[in-house]
Amino acid sequence: MELEFIAAGQIVNTHGVRGEVKLLPQGVDPETLLDCRTLYIAGKPVVPTARRIHKGCVLLKLPGVEDMDGALALKGRAVSIRRLDVSLPEGVYFDEELVGLTARDAATGETLGQVEEVLSYPAHKVYVVRGGKDEYLIPAVPAFIAAVDVPAGTMDIHVWEGMGSHEN
Repeated sequence: MELEFIAAGQIVNTHGVRGEVKLLPQGVDPETLLDCRTLYIAGKPVVPTARRIHKGCVLLKLPGVEDMDGALALKGRAVSIRRLDVSLPEGVYFDEELVGLTARDAATGETLGQVEEVLSYPAHKVYVVRGGKDEYLIPAVPAFIAAVDVPAGTMDIHVWEGMGSHEN
């Protein structure tokens, strides 16, 4: 499913006394956020006047936010980006684009369930597939992922013996 907007993270705090906010990226790399000219806060376009990465977060200076009180008023707000504003390499997707895809066995075409969640770990991401006869935790590496077709809404998985977890 192609999305117009991608959830990019949440403003989690202020930074300093001059009105900077701290954006915690979720499902989007901090470097990608630096490349986006326009961010969307509560659905409204905002063009930051300054941005930088600091300890895994993105620090933003927003127009009209001049002090800590102004920045504090934005704490907890969700931040989005327009999908068309970002160019990703071939075969790379945002986490939000993968949630909801139908996971299928690459060998048989059998439906395994839906991708319900994308977990981030230091080594790689893991796709949580539920809704079929088993629950699957699929490492997001080529040995397991045969193909992803976001417009068609499918993800083909190389299923290995013993991969599913039966719920009794």
